[in-house]
Amino acid sequence: MVCSLARCMIPPEGHGRHQAAESLGSEQVAPSTSSRQVTAPGRRAAAASLPFATLNFITLVGDLLMPLSVGIIGCGRMGQQYVDVYNTLPGTELVAIAEHNPERRRVVGERFGINALFADAREMLAHVTPDVVAVVLPGKYIHDAVLAAVEAGVRGVSTDKPIGAVLADVDEMVDACAEAGIVFGGGNLQRAMTSVQQAANRLQAGEFGEIIGASVHRYGGEISGGGCQHIAVLRRLTGAEVTEVIAWGEPAEALQQESDEGLQINGQFRLSNGLVCPVFPRDTPHRGVDVWTQDALVRWDWGDPQIFTGLDDNGQRIEIDPNYAPAEYPQFTYLGTSIQSFISVVERGVEHENELFISGRDLRQSLEVAIAAKHSALRGSVPLSLPLEDRSLSLHPVDYRWLGGDQSGRPQTLDEAAGNA
Repeated sequence: MVCSLARCMIPPEGHGRHQAAESLGSEQVAPSTSSRQVTAPGRRAAAASLPFATLNFITLVGDLLMPLSVGIIGCGRMGQQYVDVYNTLPGTELVAIAEHNPERRRVVGERFGINALFADAREMLAHVTPDVVAVVLPGKYIHDAVLAAVEAGVRGVSTDKPIGAVLADVDEMVDACAEAGIVFGGGNLQRAMTSVQQAANRLQAGEFGEIIGASVHRYGGEISGGGCQHIAVLRRLTGAEVTEVIAWGEPAEALQQESDEGLQINGQFRLSNGLVCPVFPRDTPHRGVDVWTQDALVRWDWGDPQIFTGLDDNGQRIEIDPNYAPAEYPQFTYLGTSIQSFISVVERGVEHENELFISGRDLRQSLEVAIAAKHSALRGSVPLSLPLEDRSLSLHPVDYRWLGGDQSGRPQTLDEAAGNA
């Protein structure tokens, strides 16, 4: 009853934050709105007649019941997956899409029933300010879109991997969000798997004993674009930061190029908990991260972490059933849990940002480790302390991650964008 009363008596400004679309040239766009206005002008007199305590309570309940408005910046293959998640989660409402490709923009608008369509982030944010913005762009374009969202005053902005190429650019994003009190989320990384989070929580709670070792396997090929997964999981499972990197890289020509394509890294990471973590460039035969105690081993190998405890009669580790609680929306795998975590933190406030399953800061740490590995190898395997002093250092991902499929020979067909392929 109170919930219905809250919705009826104190709607947000203009019957909601998303008013009817207005025409702007050939696009249909929503007018400028602000997040979470408490009372509509026509209802203020009625609201003012209520007792103060009742008004506060109804306002609070009504505000909590309001769905978070969502804008998607970049609606290619991955952006369309974001839309599917946000359209499924309760408590979120997709209100606008920015997409540079005009034909795809039209098709995804029709597919998802969105009229507020824009060519880019700044055009979208000039007309509508969603509560949260998901930046799902190739790496080259993430920086400007994130800063545009910060300037617009959103409550939260998320992005995806790889977050960028130049450390200083990523610093600017992280710092801008922090200074503005905006939650800065990460994206589609396996660190956000509910099973990875549960395994990490159990390790940090001491269920398996003190952590005494860790290793990284197959840190090669794309140490920024793909290797960000390894570093994000390593830091979560160990509960530690990488404080020093020493590396050997091959082949020689890969060390000299701008991108991480084909670069294989041997080396070791020193962690803030005192551990020294060996790093292997290829399958060993495993491909992820191992963390162990005296009696147990937790192995992330691009899936739910395996847990081994004790030894059998032959001295082999015994794998146990980890009994992970299932994800609420398993069809969306770790993109779904990443977005759920992000929305939860946005709703509760930026002071809970350290609870994000994956954050913008996590993506920066992964990039910084990759850059340190390359430059350690370039300098003759010199140990490099983190954070790196030279923030102008960079490492580009491969073209399809940096420029996107449209610019690197992997364009999406309109049938696929329409959901027909």
